[in-house]
Formats: sequence, C-alpha cells, structure tokens
Amino acid sequence: MKILVIEDNESVSSMIELFFEKEGIYGEFVKDGLLGYERAVSGSWDCLIIDWMLPGMDGVTICRKLRKAEVAVPIIMLTAKNSESDQVLGLEMGADDYVTKPFSPLALMARIKAVTRRYLIAKEDRVDVVTLKTKHFTINTATREVLLDGKPVPNLTPKEFDLLHFFIQHPKQVFSREQLLDQVWGYDFYGDDRTVDVHIKRLRSKVSKADQPFFHTVWGVGYRFDEATGEQE
Repeated sequence: MKILVIEDNESVSSMIELFFEKEGIYGEFVKDGLLGYERAVSGSWDCLIIDWMLPGMDGVTICRKLRKAEVAVPIIMLTAKNSESDQVLGLEMGADDYVTKPFSPLALMARIKAVTRRYLIAKEDRVDVVTLKTKHFTINTATREVLLDGKPVPNLTPKEFDLLHFFIQHPKQVFSREQLLDQVWGYDFYGDDRTVDVHIKRLRSKVSKADQPFFHTVWGVGYRFDEATGEQE
C-alpha cells in the first residue's frame, strides 16, 4: 500500500511514519500544500492523508481540486478543527473521512484500513467485471463506474460509490447511521454520524431528480434507498 501524507507538522509526520513502517506501508511525506497537490495528481496512491492547515494550499482546497480533477483515491483529512461545521465542510469537499487532532495512531490506522479496503479489492480485481443492474442504475464494481439511466455519474468519491453500492444491494431497507458506519465505513460508531448525513446529501445532489430522490430520510431512524418515484420524506 502506498500512501501520500501532506502534513507540515514534523512530529505528526514522524509518528505516522513509525506506524507505516510497522504496518509495512510505503509512505511519502510532503510539507507544502501546493507541492502535495501536484504529487497527489502525478503519483499513484492507495490513500491520501491531508492536513487541513498547510502552507501553499490548504487541505480543503487540495481535496476540492482533486475531486474536480476526478482523482478517486480515498482521502482522510487531519484537522485540529473540532467544530461540526468545519468537519462537514471537509466531507463536502470530497474527503472520505476525517481524524481530529490529537489522535491515536492506532485509530488513524483503523481509518486507513477501512477507507482503503474496498478500494484496494476493486483495484486488484479489475479483470473480474461484476455488473449490478437496477431499474435506473448500472454499477460496475471492478471499474467502480456508475450509470444512471445509461449516462455516467461523474465525480463520485470512493466512499460515495461504496454507499450507493450498499444501498442498491439492500433496496427499501432502513438503516441507521450507526449501521451504515459499520457496514460501509468499516469501523465502530464513535459519535461522528454526521459523516453519513453529508455523504447522503452529496449523493442526492449527484443522482437524484425532483420526482426520484432515491435516498429517503426515515425520521428518527436513518435512511432507505427506493427507486420508486415520490418526494423525499
């Protein structure tokens, strides 16, 4: 596994590097945001770890530009900002997850393994094309491409793809935020269920129509996926 870390704090980088060595992960470390963005675009990575506050270009801008350039690699944001609005902003810019400083290296490794697990499996198994078709959607799990009524859905992040794929496999079933974190993100619930809300919001903006919201809010419970027409609940 190859991971690019864009972080200007040397102590944080050193700590991450130690754990990478322990886990057998190749890590490349860049201190400047602009240089980090250029390296992210030009290299081949299994995961990007990006600090929020960076010289040259901040982490949120890097994330937004990468998604605009259709770089689909999983992104974990490191942030000292602990307000909900700041964390939501990072997710809305295309990050798959975030870790708030100070953090446990073990917790970071758990997040890395969670966000890269499905991405790496799909990357290794591209020769085994698996297609899932519904009334409106066609999903290729090998190439991670999605068609909506025959037209490509662009700019889906890895986690948005995983979430859509999970819901399509379980139509009309209601899932709580905690269940979605466990099944799609791959780690136990730690109180950050806002992550799910943000990803549902972004998926709605990318695939929903006025008469076909697809993702329905079940108040007090969670969400369900339904391809029938109708207003969002």
